[in-house]
Amino acid sequence: MTAPHPAETRARLAYALVAAGALVMMAPFWFMFVFATHTRAEIFSLPPPLVFGRGLDENLRILTEQLPFWRNVGWSVYVALASTALTLLFCSLGGYAFARLEFRGKEALFAFVMATMMLPTFMNIIPSFMVMDALGWIDEHRALYIPGAASAFGIFLVRQYAATAVPRELIEAARMDGCGEFGIYWRVALPLLRPALGTLGLVTFIGSWNNFMAPLVVMRSVENFTLPLALRSLQNPSNTEWGALMAGSAIATIPLLVLFAVSSRQLIAGLTAGAVK
Repeated sequence: MTAPHPAETRARLAYALVAAGALVMMAPFWFMFVFATHTRAEIFSLPPPLVFGRGLDENLRILTEQLPFWRNVGWSVYVALASTALTLLFCSLGGYAFARLEFRGKEALFAFVMATMMLPTFMNIIPSFMVMDALGWIDEHRALYIPGAASAFGIFLVRQYAATAVPRELIEAARMDGCGEFGIYWRVALPLLRPALGTLGLVTFIGSWNNFMAPLVVMRSVENFTLPLALRSLQNPSNTEWGALMAGSAIATIPLLVLFAVSSRQLIAGLTAGAVK
């Protein structure tokens, strides 16, 4: 029996390391779904449960008694969809304009937009709250999706993609045919930008769904909380119902897992577009 080739041995070792890393990364998800089916006493037993139990119905009952849970789910869906739609609209407009239109101060304006990406997120908390308070948007869901509609990352992503995917010749031909600038954007550029917009939409939806800081700053009533903030409100120092909390977390995670499983290839392809020549 011949010894395995060194390259084959290295490949096996690499696969083993990747598999071990995948198991470590999946462990929190497994325990979250398992704990969602156990009571608080069972979760803190030794050894902790490793398989599914029969406490899911009880945990859901506690969850819906302590929170307007399904209302919170509805608000999360609404905010995530609104944020995604507005971001796709404004970032596609901005990215296309920076890539294919010529106007005074374009380079300086684009540099300013990119500079905003270097600001730490926490620096915007107090100014954002002051602006939302001045507009009367405290405890209003529009305060969660309107301020970030034209994100610097989204404009940059669309601009980089449009620079190669939207030929100047095609735009000039549309102008010669009498098409206006918005018509060129809508009829010519937008269909070509769909791969980048698909990636941007996925990133935006996931980020909005998981957003905790913005609702924490502007939302006040439990009835208007989105899921991350609503689930956080279940925790208290004396008696946290961890089974109910895990059940809510599992329900909040399932849409993201399904979305990522369905669109992971497009997400990776969109983020790496233009990286390889």
